[in-house]
Amino acid sequence: MKEILHRIESKKNTYIQYGFSQIESSTLMTFFDLAQELETIEDFYYLCVAIPKVFLNLDARLHLIDSKLDKIILVSSTINDNNNCNFSLKSEHQAIEYTFYTVEGSLMLGLKANKLLIEQTPDRVKDGILGFLEIFPAHNLSGHQEFFLQKYANRIGFNLHNRFLFEKNVEHLKFIRTLVADIEHNVIVPNIVFKLFLRRLKGKIDKNKEIEKFLIKHSSDDTCDGQCLEQLFDELHDVNRGLKEEFENIEKHYKTTSLFLETLLRRGHFDHGRLMLRKMPCNMKRDVVYPQLERFAEQFEDAAIAIDDQLSGIPDEETISVVDMGLIAQVYANFFSNALKYTEEVINHNGERKKYIAYGREIIKDYFGEGKDGIKYNVFNTGSHIKPDEREKIFNEGYRGSNAANKPGTGHGLSFVKNAVEIHGGVVGYEATPLGNNFYFILPG
Repeated sequence: MKEILHRIESKKNTYIQYGFSQIESSTLMTFFDLAQELETIEDFYYLCVAIPKVFLNLDARLHLIDSKLDKIILVSSTINDNNNCNFSLKSEHQAIEYTFYTVEGSLMLGLKANKLLIEQTPDRVKDGILGFLEIFPAHNLSGHQEFFLQKYANRIGFNLHNRFLFEKNVEHLKFIRTLVADIEHNVIVPNIVFKLFLRRLKGKIDKNKEIEKFLIKHSSDDTCDGQCLEQLFDELHDVNRGLKEEFENIEKHYKTTSLFLETLLRRGHFDHGRLMLRKMPCNMKRDVVYPQLERFAEQFEDAAIAIDDQLSGIPDEETISVVDMGLIAQVYANFFSNALKYTEEVINHNGERKKYIAYGREIIKDYFGEGKDGIKYNVFNTGSHIKPDEREKIFNEGYRGSNAANKPGTGHGLSFVKNAVEIHGGVVGYEATPLGNNFYFILPG
């Protein structure tokens, strides 16, 4: 308390020394009051320039730093500017280290960042500055007026930085909620299959125990002849083969689960509040498609769904160095999961009953602009088409089509697909084809 009282007393004396007029004091109080009331950051931008206009009859512009673009961007002004007034940090206004200077009749006041928050908002700050408040005309400003405006700019900087941090925290919370949904949809729910593997594994172990007990019981007598032993060895062989199969199933599922968890729980995601790519060279067919197809193969077989890969168009030798293998594997997992739920039997042009899925790849020339080809990957399933008025909504978070009424799901899978593909710079889509539905994504080549 003693330290706080000392600081208050010091600040009181400082304000007395400032000698702010009643108008200047009202300027600061009005700014503080409205800065707390305004909800959107855009309204706050306009408040910053409107205050000098109303109280001091001075026009103003607010310029903010965008380190990603290496520019200072105009975000609000009291006049209708014909030009965008954006300028590069490397231009003649590169004196970013100066927090107070004049240029072309304007007073440029640096908006100082909160030193404690700089590391949490690196894209917003350069050399301790968030941007500039430009006041004009500045020709007739007295030294006291310039000093007051510099103090006003300091208040803007502090408030602005707190708002940036608030925005970042809100985005982080949204990301975490989405990430929880991703983990639930792509990891927790599919892991129910472990129960099946473990139950079958226990059955095989119990069978081995029965054989072991039988051999122990009859090892000291002659009640088990050659034919009996041969039958036991056959049973033992079948059980051991089953154990090997279940072990391979569990191992494959473990590898996929580990890949998905590693992909979704990277530290970089939490540091930036969004999914961050970790690109690596991979064989798309071998490393991404086949592992996911194998995970669903038994379920497809149980549902009498054939897998047609004769026309897949994905060459074995192909490698792609621009994908996050874990994220794209989850894209395929979501496509195959949906195909398992919605594939239906159809009658083809030869009158044959068919029920199958297929996957493919093709190059689309100049899809992303001249000389920028796209690579289209798809998963097709036979069945009824999605209604035309629903096709634009199926990739929206939480949306489920009318054909999903009796199907398990949350409406999150295709939303995840859209996000994972778009952060690769790609696009997702749906096509109704003569025999069913084609879901696809297109990545830059």
